[in-house]
Amino acid sequence: MRIKNLFEEKNLVYSFEIFPPRPNYPLESIYSPIDELSQINPDYISVTYGAGGSTQNNRTAMLSSLIKNKHQIESVAHLTCIGATRDNIDKILDELEANKVENVLALRGDIPSSGLVEGDFKNSQELISYIKERDNFGIAAGAYPEGHIETKVKDFDLEVLKYKEEAGADYFVTQLFYDNNVFYEFLNKVEQKGIKLPIQPGVMPVINKRQIERTIELSGASLPEKFIKIINKYEHDKLALRDAGIAYATEQIVDLISSGARGIHLYTMNNPTIAKTLTANIKSLIKSVNSRE
Repeated sequence: MRIKNLFEEKNLVYSFEIFPPRPNYPLESIYSPIDELSQINPDYISVTYGAGGSTQNNRTAMLSSLIKNKHQIESVAHLTCIGATRDNIDKILDELEANKVENVLALRGDIPSSGLVEGDFKNSQELISYIKERDNFGIAAGAYPEGHIETKVKDFDLEVLKYKEEAGADYFVTQLFYDNNVFYEFLNKVEQKGIKLPIQPGVMPVINKRQIERTIELSGASLPEKFIKIINKYEHDKLALRDAGIAYATEQIVDLISSGARGIHLYTMNNPTIAKTLTANIKSLIKSVNSRE
């Protein structure tokens, strides 16, 4: 099933994201977390484009196939295009299609530190258009409520979002954020821009200070004062910070659902315990929203 059909059938789509183990770790090390996450029965699980991925040893494709064919849960394979040729992309799409994986998240990927960009694609909308030509994949695209970290021109990301919609994306998944007001302001701008596709907010529970520092460095997400107080208060108590992080994420998700969010995409960090706890906290809300006509 293509994920866009889930958005047509449900008021709220609930999903998880995992990442493949690093190349020097056995692929099997992620099997147990996937087993546990699958038991929660999310609407789909997405798999990031792992470090060291290649067309010959594509761990993203392997894990996407495992989720779809062993656990019978829809999977979304992340696919980046910077430095890739059309032949590279075709090989990965062929592998996904052969394994009955029907959905991809089309992303540009990180610009090399050299600044030199080679390959057949300059941005994600070009990748979206290319995948769309095959007409056999559902296509998700990224959205950035606070703007992409490389964006220099205010609201240019809204222009890019429109390009992605026009290129053939089915829905958007946002980068994480910790202030819901940022997301709501973003939705207002999206509506004014005439973008109609569903936008699924991404939420990442914080379980340690190093994680949040790294996350902010990569994403540029802002931190509300309430969140900063939690980090500063419990940074030296791992258990307390974990519980506070789950509580904050729960409150954030409850507000998003109550405000009419079309879905929740949980960045699990391959931690099924966190996902289980959060899901238990909001399970009744998801059931209530999806039981409505």
